[in-house]
Amino acid sequence: MRVPALQWRARRGQRPHSLRARVTLAAVSMIGTVLMAVGILVVVAANHLITSHLTARAADAARKTTASVRAGGTAGSLPTRDGVDLLQVVSTGPDGRVLAASASLRGRPPLDHARPGPGRTRVDTRICGDPAWKSGCLDVVGYQTAVPAHGTVMVYGAVPEPRVLGGPVAAITVGGLCLLLIVVAGAVTWRVAGRTLRPVAEIDRAVSGIASSDLSVRVPVPDGTDETARLAATLNAALDRLQQTADQQRRFVADASHELRTPLTALRTRIELALAAPEETDLLETLREGLDDSERLHHIVEDMLVLARLDAGVAPVLAPLDLGRLVESELAQREPRLPVFARVEPGVMVAGNRLQLARVLVNLLTNADRHAVDRVEVNVRSEGDEAVVEVCDDGPGIPFADRERVFQRFTRLDAARNRASGGTGLGLTIARDTAIVHGGRLYVADSPRGARLVLRLPLMRGPIPSGSSVRTEFSSSAAPTAQPPWASTTERFGRGPSGGPR
Repeated sequence: MRVPALQWRARRGQRPHSLRARVTLAAVSMIGTVLMAVGILVVVAANHLITSHLTARAADAARKTTASVRAGGTAGSLPTRDGVDLLQVVSTGPDGRVLAASASLRGRPPLDHARPGPGRTRVDTRICGDPAWKSGCLDVVGYQTAVPAHGTVMVYGAVPEPRVLGGPVAAITVGGLCLLLIVVAGAVTWRVAGRTLRPVAEIDRAVSGIASSDLSVRVPVPDGTDETARLAATLNAALDRLQQTADQQRRFVADASHELRTPLTALRTRIELALAAPEETDLLETLREGLDDSERLHHIVEDMLVLARLDAGVAPVLAPLDLGRLVESELAQREPRLPVFARVEPGVMVAGNRLQLARVLVNLLTNADRHAVDRVEVNVRSEGDEAVVEVCDDGPGIPFADRERVFQRFTRLDAARNRASGGTGLGLTIARDTAIVHGGRLYVADSPRGARLVLRLPLMRGPIPSGSSVRTEFSSSAAPTAQPPWASTTERFGRGPSGGPR
C-alpha cells in the first residue's frame, strides 16, 4: 500500500513536462496574482469613493436642514435637499421623539440616536439591517443644534448605499472579470508560446531524427537573430564538426585496415609459399622479409596508439627542456642517409615532454632524410616569444596545394613510392598533433628549394622554478659547432620511427 502513496506524492509534486505548459502556467499565475490584487484594490477604492460621496451628500443635506431648522423652527415637513429625501429632526430629550421629517420618513421612528462627542457637533454612522431599506444600509450624518421651542435637537440626513456595496455583488463581479482575463491571458500565452517555441520543436524533431550513420541532417534555422536562431546555428555548427570527426574516423579506420592488411598479406603470402614449396624457398631470406613485414606492422600499430593517446586529450607531463640540446642528442644518435647540418642557438628553453618532442624531431628528420637529394639542415633559434625548429631538405619539395594535406593521416604525395619505403603515413600527423598539445604549431613554410617544415613552441623565459617536482631533462652533449661531427655521416637510415607522409 505504500507504493501507490509514494507514486501519488511523486505525481503530486511533478511539474508540467512541456516548456510551453510551464511558460503558460507561470504567466497565468503571475497575471492572476496581479489581477486579483488589482481587483481587491479596485473594490476597496470604489467602496471608499462611493461611501465618501454618499456621506458628503448626506452631510450637505443635514447641514442645510440644520440651518433651516435653526432659522424657522421644526414645524411642518422637511423639504428634500439636493436629492436627499431622508431627513429627520429628533429631540435629544428623554423621549427622543421625531420633531420633523421629510416625506419619505413621515411616521417612522428616529433614524438614529447617536450623539456627537464633547466639543463636537457632527456624528457619522452607518445603519444596516432595517428591512424597510431595500439596500440594507444607510449612511447617516447628524448635526446637533439648538432651537428655541425644543432645546437641543439632532438633525439627521441619510443616503441609502447602493446594493453593490452592501453585498457580494462587487466581489463576484470583479472576481468574474479577473477570471475571464486570466483565461484570456492563458489562451493568448499558450498560443504565443506555441508560436515562439515552434522552431524549438522543429529543432527537436530534426535532432531526434539524426542517426549515427547519417550525420548530414541539419536543423532548420528560423528567421531573425534571436536566441532560437542562434541555438539552431550553434547546433548546425556542432553537427558539422561531428560529421567531420565521424568522416575522419571512418577514413582513418578504412585507411588503417588497408595499411595493416598490406604487411599482413605479404607475411602470409611468404609463409604460404614457403610451406607450399619448402625445397625451393630461401628460408633465411623469407625470415628476413617476414621480419621486415612484422616491423612495419609494429610501426603502424605503435603510431596508431600514439595518435589514440593524442586524440584522447591526455595532457603530457611537461618539464623545462633545452630544445637545442634535444636536437643535438637526437642527431648524435642517428645514422642518416645524407649529411645533416645544424645551427643551434644555445639556451632555447621550452616546457615540454622530452619523449614526445624527441619523437617529433625524429619524424621530421626521417621525413627530410627520405626526400633530400644531397643534404638536410636543422635550425634551432628563438624568435620573439617562440622557440623555432626548422628542418629543411633539398628534395622535390611540397606543392602549395598539398601543404595541409601532408598532415592528414595515411597521406602520401609520391604515388610512385610503395608503402614499404614510404613510412606509415602517420609521422607528420603525430608531429603536428604533438605540437598542438604543447601549445605550438607545425606547418610547411616557403623554401627556395625542397621542403621546409617549421615547428614553433611557446618559449620558456626566466629561471627554472626552485623546488619543482619535475626533473630538468638536458642532454649531456656538447654545444654545436658550425659543422658538427655528425654532418659528414652518410650511412643509410632504415629502421627508425616512421617518417612523414610525403
